[in-house]
Amino acid sequence: MPRVVHPTAIVDARAELDEDVEIGPFCTVGPGVRIGRGTRLVSHVVVAGDTRLGVHNVLHPFSVVGGAPQVRADLRAEQDRGPARLALVVGDHNVLREHVTVNLSNGDGATTLGSHNLFMAGVHVAHDVVIGSRCIVANGVQLAGHVVVEDWVTFGGLSGVAQRVRVGQSAFVAAGAMCERDVPPFVIVQGDRARVRALNVVGLERRGVPEVSSAALRRAFGRLWVNRAGTLEAALAEVDVSDEHVGALVAALRRRAMRPE
Repeated sequence: MPRVVHPTAIVDARAELDEDVEIGPFCTVGPGVRIGRGTRLVSHVVVAGDTRLGVHNVLHPFSVVGGAPQVRADLRAEQDRGPARLALVVGDHNVLREHVTVNLSNGDGATTLGSHNLFMAGVHVAHDVVIGSRCIVANGVQLAGHVVVEDWVTFGGLSGVAQRVRVGQSAFVAAGAMCERDVPPFVIVQGDRARVRALNVVGLERRGVPEVSSAALRRAFGRLWVNRAGTLEAALAEVDVSDEHVGALVAALRRRAMRPE
């Protein structure tokens, strides 16, 4: 199918639109933007900067993708790192609902979104954030700069993640949780400040994790959180890491323990 650009849309001549792209009313697409086939900008969407959108994404009204990082220029100058690349790479089959904002990178890399993600209304993704695939990010979630979100993560509404924090695969961040430390994979965290509350059993089932691995994770969770008598390091040494999911959990906890508070 041919590209469809509404007469009220403003598309810079230097933007690259693949086949079957639909640009709806009152959208703005800036120079340097590349949009993959089948991607749809519903209306009143802004795509700017060095931004690459993959295939079959849907951007809803008033989303702003590729906006400048929300970092003071004088603070960046103090870092003495030279000019930023200001890039954003978005994968395929993502849905960005109303008023989602995704900022360009503020460094040498790129802000990166994977594929098959849902970003509900009012989500903010700051500069240099890296998000995996098949994540659900509910209304009003705020992700600060340099956050890393692994695959299959679910965020409840109005939760937040501090800068440079990693959220592990298949974690569930409960509504309103404020995460200032790395979130281990496969667990539920809740509260201000967010702490581990339970194993994300529902998330494991929805992902299709084999029962043998789910059982191994339940045993590991019990040893590490429920029945732990000594130090975390001692408990980690006793956990059987022959299952790859348990191994990923233990590795994440070791990295987390090494990071300063």
